[in-house]
Amino acid sequence: MSALLRPEPPREGGAGIAPGLDGPELGGPVLAPPPEGPVLAPPGHGPGTGTGEQSGEEPGGIRRRLSRRTMLQAGLIGGAGVAALPLLALVGGITRTDEQPTGLAFSMNTNWLFGGQYASGSESSFFDDSNFAPVTVPHTVIPLSWKDWNYSAWQQVWIYRRHFNGARLLDPHLPGNRILVDFDGVMVNATVSINDQVVATHQGGYLPFSAEITRQVTSGDNLLSVVVDSRCLPVPPVGIGRGPGSVDFFQPGGIYRDVRLRVLPQVFLADLYARPADVLGSEPRVDIECTLDSAATAPADGTLLVQLFDGQQQIAAQTTAVKAGSPGTSTARLSLTGFGPVSLWSPDSPKLYTVQATLNVPGTGSHTLSRRIGFRETSFRPDGFFLNGKRLQLFGLNRHQLYPYAGMAMGTRVQRKDAEIIKNEFNCNVVRCSHYPQSPAFLDACDELGLLVWEEAPGWHNVSNIAAWQDAVLRDVRAMVTRDRSRPSVIIWGTRLNECSDFPGLWAATRQAARELDSTRPSSGAMAFHEDATWNEDVFAYNDYGTEGKTGNVALKPPFPGLPYLVTEAVGVEAVKPQHFAWTDPPAWLGHQAAMHGQAQSQARSDPGYAGLLAWAAFDYGSLLGPGPYDIKWAGVADGFRVPKPGAAIYQTQGDPAVRPAIVPVFFWEAAGPVPSSGPAPGQIVMIASNCERLEVFIGGTLVASAQPAAGSPLYGGLAHPPFLVRLPKRLPKPAPDLLIQGFVGGQPVAQVRMSARPAGDALAMAVDDATISADGSDATRVVFRAIDAFGNQRRYGSGQVALTLSGPATLLGDNPFEFGQYGGLGAVWIRSLAGQPGAITLTASHPLLGQAEVQVRSLPVQHASELA
Repeated sequence: MSALLRPEPPREGGAGIAPGLDGPELGGPVLAPPPEGPVLAPPGHGPGTGTGEQSGEEPGGIRRRLSRRTMLQAGLIGGAGVAALPLLALVGGITRTDEQPTGLAFSMNTNWLFGGQYASGSESSFFDDSNFAPVTVPHTVIPLSWKDWNYSAWQQVWIYRRHFNGARLLDPHLPGNRILVDFDGVMVNATVSINDQVVATHQGGYLPFSAEITRQVTSGDNLLSVVVDSRCLPVPPVGIGRGPGSVDFFQPGGIYRDVRLRVLPQVFLADLYARPADVLGSEPRVDIECTLDSAATAPADGTLLVQLFDGQQQIAAQTTAVKAGSPGTSTARLSLTGFGPVSLWSPDSPKLYTVQATLNVPGTGSHTLSRRIGFRETSFRPDGFFLNGKRLQLFGLNRHQLYPYAGMAMGTRVQRKDAEIIKNEFNCNVVRCSHYPQSPAFLDACDELGLLVWEEAPGWHNVSNIAAWQDAVLRDVRAMVTRDRSRPSVIIWGTRLNECSDFPGLWAATRQAARELDSTRPSSGAMAFHEDATWNEDVFAYNDYGTEGKTGNVALKPPFPGLPYLVTEAVGVEAVKPQHFAWTDPPAWLGHQAAMHGQAQSQARSDPGYAGLLAWAAFDYGSLLGPGPYDIKWAGVADGFRVPKPGAAIYQTQGDPAVRPAIVPVFFWEAAGPVPSSGPAPGQIVMIASNCERLEVFIGGTLVASAQPAAGSPLYGGLAHPPFLVRLPKRLPKPAPDLLIQGFVGGQPVAQVRMSARPAGDALAMAVDDATISADGSDATRVVFRAIDAFGNQRRYGSGQVALTLSGPATLLGDNPFEFGQYGGLGAVWIRSLAGQPGAITLTASHPLLGQAEVQVRSLPVQHASELA
């Protein structure tokens, strides 16, 4: 194939952190510290005594020693119960920590100690952690390959510890005296303790939580411990009594998103919701809602300044007096007006503005919080989706945040890269975050790139009438909406869980919860059945895997008249079993994937009743539900390494040819000619995806075809740029001569692709996404290696390994050697920086037949680093 160039009330003390449970428990009890008596051991471990000394070997050779002194806070696991934890670190659109003018924020990604499987008391300061392994987060609890993930291996309870010096935090000259630690995501349940006191529990892996540690921090060494329960617990998306196979995607455990520590005033801004309004009118405004969190001992008067910036220029400001409760939360509302016309946010012009709120309470200091916003108006109607008053056909893909080797534990750069691929390489204007709220870094990129987002609460098929489980769903919906409601990219909330049966009371409650927090967006939920009799959401969403029985062509169900209608899944591998789309599969299967995606998107564009279609899926991902080998769902138009497969050809060629003309043959060129091909004699028909107006095809220098796009085809004619179905000569010399495809627009040649059948010119190619990375210990960049022909096209290659050699201040995230032939002639790894170690990095790949290739990367010092030692 060718390569294409409502916040919840705080608990007593104003900390906003629940010291115990709020409501029924799920996934087992949280064991509070006993005032005296025996240590409580977690499931799977023998009871501890609380005195004496124990030692033993854990898997991985980690030796543990318990002090003779009484240990406090042992047994803090068993599945974190549902706690009322206000989301104090809402990451969506917040100004970067190194840019905040007030307060202090420290990254806590480095200097963690990982002790492997939890041992009784291992979260205690009296536990010897000298043999724990140093790690940087994001982190997954077990090593992973690209294949055959052993999900049972992470179905355990784990321990992370981090020491830090509190002298800097307790300095009286600092602008605050409240200290919080924020976790963007821990899979699945977490119990957080500081200096042997439990400060937070959290349930569920996809949303942030915070713990206030103000009263526990000392001026000396402090121990932050996190007990992570990554067993398959009855926490959405998993149902009550269900196992790992009850969801379609793996959930590897760990502290897999960023961690930070903040020093804040007695009264600070816990949330900022910025909501553009009347954006198409002559007097647009921004409605502001600020949540104040106070630990003051008496009501305090202060001022709230809210500013709107276009770049560095202030274009509007408003100041209001506020009174902070004592203690607790309060809300201040105001509007920014008088700034005149604005530039609208859209996929073609994703203009962002910044809303900055500064709270100043005399005697306690000031605090600033920011959100990035976009001025845009959206609506779903029976005749489609409208953005800024104009109909926009939604054209997109679903995305899982799973990666080879790392599970979900990838940092900012890699998360952002996915958004860039979907928007810029695949020409999509929308992505569905299936089936959970995804990384803030990914959503930041969507805001910046103009990639619209369907965001949904964690769920997949499972639903329960158990009140505690339903309460967890409601908390997830509230947390999701609160985190991301200021984002311009998010256009709809998935408040009904994916493909779940009808629980009218639950879905009414989730829908109402979202509306109370954000009245500007509709709600929906992807359905597995084409039935609207009990439908009460705003937009009907259907996962449509329909095909015609005889031909295997895509056949979408029709929209419901008078109801906004969106196809939220199509194609995948469900419609083509037993086919799947791995690189080692028959080329005809790979070509069929491209055809089906073209047909599905074409049909959705042919009827305005379809607001659009989000096909399944952007990338392959780890799953127990197949079909296909290695416990991978091979449904992506790109593989797990994010390398486009033939199935991506239609997406790669739907862009404007004036910006990027594209030609993507949906076949390999080999000794016998095109593979695959189809069609009756006297020729063989091949698909060539392109956005050109005309193609000319040459074999061995001879013009053999001049072709037009299949604009009149009932299968592909609805596409903005239908593929070309080209008939090539039946008989070709052996081996086939070189193939040349030239593309024309306006009568002028604008693009060409050459392909070679001669294996003598084959080589090993290697490319890296980024020339530089940051020496923060979590930054990483992808390196792809492939077997290519003489002109750089992907060659099917069925044997051998690729050996990798890395030099410089970095680690290799990947298999070495890599089973090149087993995967199908290509592969990838990630180069990850080492914290505080800048320098030059070289990665060399070698294959016994294809030779060597090399890439270089430079790891740069972290600018304005603020890491807490």
